[in-house]
Amino acid sequence: QVQLVESGGGSVEAGGSLTLSCTGSGYMFSDCGMGWYRQVPGKQRELLSGTSSGGTTSYAESIKGRFTVSRDNGANTLYLQMNNLKIEDTAKYFCAACRGNSGYIHWGQGTQVTVSS
Repeated sequence: QVQLVESGGGSVEAGGSLTLSCTGSGYMFSDCGMGWYRQVPGKQRELLSGTSSGGTTSYAESIKGRFTVSRDNGANTLYLQMNNLKIEDTAKYFCAACRGNSGYIHWGQGTQVTVSS
């Protein structure tokens, strides 16, 4: 059974920091690219980052310079370090793994991040 288990979400004041983690099991973690997404009600899902199986990460402009992705293949874990959080960062955050022909195959359950003033 493939699982992506996310943790680290919660409530934080604007300007604060959170680190999300996503731990995979049931597949060969090191063989798969991974991504972070977020979504708010009534809006399209937003791709935040993509990390290739080779370790190269690209970032969306909205988070560039504030969020950092790291990948620990030994721990089967992908991290999203979020700094200088803004109210507009409030969303449900998802990790995903292993791109197929029409998108990522595996998805986490999502974790809510709420940023308050």
